[in-house]
Amino acid sequence: MYRSARGMAQVNGVPRPGAAPGQPCIFKLVLLGSGSVGKSSLALRYVKNDFKSILPTVGCAFFTKVVDLGAACLKFEIWDTAGQEKYHSVCRLYFRGANAALLVYDITRKDSFCKAQQWLKDLEEELHPGEVVVMLVGNKTDLEEEREVTFEEGKEFAESKGLLFMETSAKCNYQVADVFNAVARELSWREESKEGQRQRRDAPLTLSERPSWRGRCCAH
Repeated sequence: MYRSARGMAQVNGVPRPGAAPGQPCIFKLVLLGSGSVGKSSLALRYVKNDFKSILPTVGCAFFTKVVDLGAACLKFEIWDTAGQEKYHSVCRLYFRGANAALLVYDITRKDSFCKAQQWLKDLEEELHPGEVVVMLVGNKTDLEEEREVTFEEGKEFAESKGLLFMETSAKCNYQVADVFNAVARELSWREESKEGQRQRRDAPLTLSERPSWRGRCCAH
């Protein structure tokens, strides 16, 4: 869940924001979606700038990537989950404790778009609204002629659920880095906002800021 633990990279074995001074904050990001929508290809393209035919993921694959946002730096722990139905219940275990999620569908497969919506429901059952940065990702724009899900459909659904949205092509390396960087910026902004709230809450009150207590006089 999206809670920070300053000075701690892990709490109870679950990656959390916060790190030692000078070290990037760690955020857990999960890739969710049907099989063969390109989740592994997106992760591989982003982490290693590589694209190749990949066998279906069994269980979960794991990647790491440090993201330099200029004013801030963070580290993604990327969990690439299997999309086959037989692994569905197992994969729910992996997105517990996530800070961010990419809901990936194939723009040439309407069924994968519907499945992404089901993954969102699963995510909402495990995590409270607002605790996770979620982006809907329509992959395989290189297959435009075979498109079954329009850009407008994806955008409208994302807006109705308060999600970020973008279309990509892992094969052509189209907007892949943009997706992860957009999520990283949102996570960084949320962490900065939380830190600011903590500092204001913990700051000592000055005399002018101290609350005035007005007691009621006891009349006899």
